[in-house]
Amino acid sequence: MMTGYGNSSRTRKHPRSRGRMGSRSGPDRATLGIIGLVCAIAGFFVLGIILGPAAVVAGWLSMGRRWASDNIPAVVAVALGAIDIVLAFVWLVGQGTPGNGFF
Repeated sequence: MMTGYGNSSRTRKHPRSRGRMGSRSGPDRATLGIIGLVCAIAGFFVLGIILGPAAVVAGWLSMGRRWASDNIPAVVAVALGAIDIVLAFVWLVGQGTPGNGFF
């Protein structure tokens, strides 16, 4: 049996297994929650139709795709992102009316 470069019996067949890389938790989820919160707040001022869904997705992924109230920035990002989406649609409907205003 040849034990040359990469043919060792100790070479792992699945290098990204759970033991080596760990689970997706900790700073990754906290960072996603903060990114979602920033997108939600910025969505009130510019590009709410784009930043609102981005905030909802980032917040939802930060919560681990379940409702968990222990991650406050993620919950706030989902709530504010949903408000961003509603306000963006209201603004778009208002732009189509003859008054060319908010309503």
